[in-house]
Amino acid sequence: MMKSPTILAVGGAYIDRRGQVSGAFVPAASNPGTMREEVGGGVFNALRCAVRRGVSGSLLSVRGGDVLADTVSRAIAAAGITDLSVVFLDRTTPSNTTIIDGDGALIVGFADMALYDLALPKQIRRAKVREAISTADAVLCDANLPSTALERLVALAAGKPVFALAISPAKVMRLAPVLGSLALVFMNRCEAIALADFGIDAAEQDIADGLRRAGIKGGVVTANDGPVLGFDAGGAFSILPPRKVANGAADALAGATVAALLRGLTLRAALREGVAAAMLAIESAELVPAFTAATLAEALALVPEAQEIGMR
Repeated sequence: MMKSPTILAVGGAYIDRRGQVSGAFVPAASNPGTMREEVGGGVFNALRCAVRRGVSGSLLSVRGGDVLADTVSRAIAAAGITDLSVVFLDRTTPSNTTIIDGDGALIVGFADMALYDLALPKQIRRAKVREAISTADAVLCDANLPSTALERLVALAAGKPVFALAISPAKVMRLAPVLGSLALVFMNRCEAIALADFGIDAAEQDIADGLRRAGIKGGVVTANDGPVLGFDAGGAFSILPPRKVANGAADALAGATVAALLRGLTLRAALREGVAAAMLAIESAELVPAFTAATLAEALALVPEAQEIGMR
């Protein structure tokens, strides 16, 4: 029996609060809506999705000594992920609060993530973490790590593929020192603009060219209701999702894509699976959809083939 691929994920696993406005959003006013609270985090969400696609995963994060830390711990265990995280009893567990509109587009976010900057760089130096990297097939990280931690992580990976999630336009700049060492960077259009010199209405080929000039060898750029752009050494291509890839669905897209790449699929084929997972995430009330191989296959049948840029 073939051994399943293994991923060490490093980054955010925190309390995620999502408020959704009912009806049209009115700035500077009280808006009716709903609020949900669950465990999230870019790298944790992506890893959970990858695990549901047959990958074995372990996670290094940090959390506080409060009751919310127990909630995070239980969620990691329930996902079947090995927890290498460290608890700081005198700190509070990181959290992220986002407000989205009725269509799932982000209105505003508020992130309390100071513990990651304080603690993650030292944690990467632990012997247990070095051992986990040495036995993993790939590393998955997010820009909740400061640049010093990212540089250390890439050095320890020693040539193994490192996949990165941009997280936000402000935090994506933390990836700048290691861009040339990353196998693939997942980002949205705003995060891509923060890394490269092009306008919001830039053509797909210009986006890919700009990101390559910034040092990125391979990337995936989502654009809400627009095509998902992918590029690697083989060129640039796009996939038009049947439904838009809204804010939370991008983590599922990343996790499913990475899992497919580790099974040996090309980026073009792997990203189709990622788009299918994102579609299921949009339809789910959970941050990570509880899909099966059958439901993913049904969604995948709706995803068009990748179209080479300039060859339509």
